[in-house]
Amino acid sequence: VQLQASGGGLVQPGGSLRLSCGVSGIIFSVNAVGWYRQAPGKRRELVASISSGGIINYVNSVKGRFTISRDNDKNTVYLQMNSLKSEDTGVYLCNWDRSLGGVEAGRGYWGKGTLVTVSS
Repeated sequence: VQLQASGGGLVQPGGSLRLSCGVSGIIFSVNAVGWYRQAPGKRRELVASISSGGIINYVNSVKGRFTISRDNDKNTVYLQMNSLKSEDTGVYLCNWDRSLGGVEAGRGYWGKGTLVTVSS
């Protein structure tokens, strides 16, 4: 399984970005994908996750601002980020596993991250 994250960049506070995670390789029909954030000097944090069955979870700090979604035909998971704050800055990585529990434990496959910088 290979994952490719894209869509990061520099944005002002209050702005928006949409990240994409393309998944290729052997893809089981039952799976889950998560977006993690690695901020400087902080632990890697699971920001949002989505299962193939439609179960969605968010960390409290992004609820109401971020939306995770998936297009199964394109094998792509998106993270729409609105009302961005400076504390959202970090490298965003996607993780794929056969189960939501595996994603939440960070056990799955990782792709290279995409850098999001929120700054004026």
